[in-house]
Amino acid sequence: MLVELTQKREKMIKIAVTSGKGGVGKTSIALNLGAALVSTGKRVIVLDGDLGLANIDILAGITPDHTLQQVVNGQMHIRDIVCQTPYGVGVISGGSAISALMHAGPKRLALFFSQIDELAADTDYLIIDTSAGLDNRVMAFLAYCDHVVVVATPEPTSITDAYALIKVLTRKHPEARIHVAVNQVQNSEEAIAVFLALRQVCEVFINQDIEYLGEIRKSAVFSYAIRIRQPFVVTHPKDIASSDLQNIAEKAKQCMRNSHQIAPNDRSNPFSQAA
Repeated sequence: MLVELTQKREKMIKIAVTSGKGGVGKTSIALNLGAALVSTGKRVIVLDGDLGLANIDILAGITPDHTLQQVVNGQMHIRDIVCQTPYGVGVISGGSAISALMHAGPKRLALFFSQIDELAADTDYLIIDTSAGLDNRVMAFLAYCDHVVVVATPEPTSITDAYALIKVLTRKHPEARIHVAVNQVQNSEEAIAVFLALRQVCEVFINQDIEYLGEIRKSAVFSYAIRIRQPFVVTHPKDIASSDLQNIAEKAKQCMRNSHQIAPNDRSNPFSQAA
């Protein structure tokens, strides 16, 4: 038994934060989830994987010296471009590299994802902030991650687009573990109603199970934190939105970590066979 335990280690949990449409607070939630996990003692990197609006460095309040552009060009390793924030979250800025990278072939993607895998030595959680929508390049990130968090709001268009995203993801990657976080709600009852409506159509039409990760209630600190370029869980830790993110972080730790004890040589790069 002792030998078996020493041959295993906890792997880096890879979480994609995505949405069916823009404007639902996806990037802010990705960054604040990272900060909330750090506050519990976890080592976290947030990677900006947005194809069109790679701007997480702005929200994080940093000016990175390097971006993924240097990685894509072969000038630097991805571990050397991680920018540490004062609140403990490591940030990898996308710059203009993501779009070019996602146009690359399977071998190039395999190399990129294998570099990300090497961050596992000193990272507990890697959070990838993806673009919104159904682009195949977005799906590449979702396929790579262990868990997918779909951010939705009570707006009918957000729910419809979230379902469309889940439908496409399920068709292409039926093994995906999908969680839902409902943003901009008045209370938990409203959030659960949104989730139940989404879960019902997923069960009926695509036979896909989804998990409720939590809600983020409406708060003025959400937009204020964006203006001052800091996570609201850091600037306003006692606000209702911060409390909600802390709850989501705790639930994420419980439901995402339990099944992720792996052997040291195990890799989960979906493109590795093409390398």
